[in-house]
Amino acid sequence: MPQPRHRSGDDRLGFEETTNYLTSALSKFVPNWLARRAVSVSVETPRDRYRRGEPVEIVVEFRNRLPLPITVPTVERRLWEWRVDGVLEATEEPRYVDRSPNTFAFRGGERKRVVQHWNGHFRRAEGIDGLHASKPATPGEHTISVSLTTTDGDGPGDATTITVE
Repeated sequence: MPQPRHRSGDDRLGFEETTNYLTSALSKFVPNWLARRAVSVSVETPRDRYRRGEPVEIVVEFRNRLPLPITVPTVERRLWEWRVDGVLEATEEPRYVDRSPNTFAFRGGERKRVVQHWNGHFRRAEGIDGLHASKPATPGEHTISVSLTTTDGDGPGDATTITVE
């Protein structure tokens, strides 16, 4: 019996997909600068207003606008990142991420959709003895941004604003 090439438990990058060797081969003919510009990023939330401490669902979509397969190089294993008010994943905790480069591959015209959840809190290093403490977001407007982690730091991205009451 043939074994699957991909198991959902092994999906470290947030996308359940198998390796497409044709995409990998053909995407080498598309220059990196063009591949980076071909990807559009959009972020949205189901609602514009949330109660303080209420979880927020963040819907992210990546789309290859070209009919050709592309591969976008990234600076680390993490292909994309989300931030709330400029704070990576809404936490000040140190992140131990493999800094080796990676690539984000798309088939021609492919869309990739991810749903991320933010618990409505910021992790701050203000707790007892300098330990991290979780505090609900303050009332007011907060910006949720998403971008690719490209090599030049100028990757495609998008942002949306929510109001915490």
